[in-house]
Amino acid sequence: MPTTTSKTTGAASYFRKGLRDGAPFVLVVGPFAVLFGVLATEAGLNVLEILAFSVVVIAGAAQFTALQLMTENAPTVVVLASALAVNLRMAMYSASLTPWLGAAPLWQRALIAYFTLDQSYACAIGRYEAEPHMSLRERIGYFAGAVLPVVPTWYGCTVAGALLGSRIPESMALDFALPITFLALVAPMLRTPAHMIAAFVSIVVSLLAAGVPWSLGLIIAAVCGMMAGARAELWFVAKRPAP
Repeated sequence: MPTTTSKTTGAASYFRKGLRDGAPFVLVVGPFAVLFGVLATEAGLNVLEILAFSVVVIAGAAQFTALQLMTENAPTVVVLASALAVNLRMAMYSASLTPWLGAAPLWQRALIAYFTLDQSYACAIGRYEAEPHMSLRERIGYFAGAVLPVVPTWYGCTVAGALLGSRIPESMALDFALPITFLALVAPMLRTPAHMIAAFVSIVVSLLAAGVPWSLGLIIAAVCGMMAGARAELWFVAKRPAP
């Protein structure tokens, strides 16, 4: 039977692994956060408001969506609905992580829910599926390690972007961080034909619906992609030969 010391050592080891796996995301999260800080300043928010935005929401895609709609003077209900729709993926992330972390105490689950980001989820689910023998303590340690490099970087670089504002030259092209971040996260998860169909449908629909006001085309594309992926999964399951 493992001792408390061995359990702690195992959790610390996985914490370091999480730290190592999460560290590369700093290279894209940093510019992404700086860009948000710059754009938020240009939209009229002050430094405290920008930091509060990042701390409360802590979801880059939803923050950019809400900020863009705010600058377009979209109705508040549209801003909230769009940000929530973009963040619906977090509900799916949570459902996916529940079998691995659902037995944790309530306070730990609350922290995990807050720190469930695209980066921490991508690292965690990949590790948990590759090493299903991990104990709960080790899974939580790994998750904490994967989060640690990303969150302070997001907060700090958001403030840096807000303080620097328009002094950052356009030649730096910070907007490269947005597509690269999501390509790095999404590409390894396209593991089944259903995933690929969902991605393809969402891309096509988003292009076709690009002219829909207030960026609602993205919501339409997301819904269509999820519906197509779910339908494809059911079709592939029905076509599998019986055992």
